[in-house]
Amino acid sequence: MAQLQPSTVDAIRDNDAWLLEQWNADLANSGATRDTRLSPEDLRRQTTEALRLLVECASRGGSAVGTDAWLEGRTFLEKLSRDRALNGFDSQHTANFIFSLKRPLFSLLQRELAGESAQLAEQLWAVSELIDALGMHTITTFQKSREEVIRRQQEELLELSTPVVKLWDGVLALPMIGTLDSQRTQVVMESLLQRIVETGSEIAIIDITGVPTVDTLVAQHLLKTVTAIRLMGADCIISGVRPQIAQTIVHLGLDLQGIVTKANLADALALALKRTGLNVVRA
Repeated sequence: MAQLQPSTVDAIRDNDAWLLEQWNADLANSGATRDTRLSPEDLRRQTTEALRLLVECASRGGSAVGTDAWLEGRTFLEKLSRDRALNGFDSQHTANFIFSLKRPLFSLLQRELAGESAQLAEQLWAVSELIDALGMHTITTFQKSREEVIRRQQEELLELSTPVVKLWDGVLALPMIGTLDSQRTQVVMESLLQRIVETGSEIAIIDITGVPTVDTLVAQHLLKTVTAIRLMGADCIISGVRPQIAQTIVHLGLDLQGIVTKANLADALALALKRTGLNVVRA
């Protein structure tokens, strides 16, 4: 890896105002300042701080971005990447913040080393590798931050899609919509078991009206949930078993013996109330 010469770092320090002007102009031309999520003043502060840290870190550690000398610079870029990921910016916008600095730096070196072709080529390569390393570090942090955001949103959606409703004293209902997989089954069990403990309910109704298909895997997830409910001392009723689902269960040879099923939630609720000693009659 080519190394930055002290003279190159000095040239960047001595021409920081010109570099900032060119850098911000390139960012503006790329559309960075037209995004209302980031004001021109904030962008100016970020470029000023980034260039300052680049000079300081390069003075201490050259172009070896992974060393302790670059810790402050990496931390700054990581925070910038996380903030932009949380604010909905894309990876191209984030990477462009660093890569837009290349052209001003190249122009500066060509001006400072105009009569020294060998040194110019070496320092251009060193600067290029440095900016590429900083850009890759920025993108890596951005991707990790986006993955964290997506994972958190998925968890929140799972929680929202599995609400546990108290229908009556001692009777809970869990309406399920969408595909039932291993991760969602875990969320379902945790939510339902926690509510059983909190309310002291004796009967839990799992309504699968909104589940599009029931296959062997879905049935296994349902059986695990029913088993967990019974271990908590409660009973379980599965409602929403449509004709198509009933035929599928028969064709697959799935064993649901011992599990009470009903065609709709109303029938399941009526059965649950009857088990608790209540009768529903017309006034």
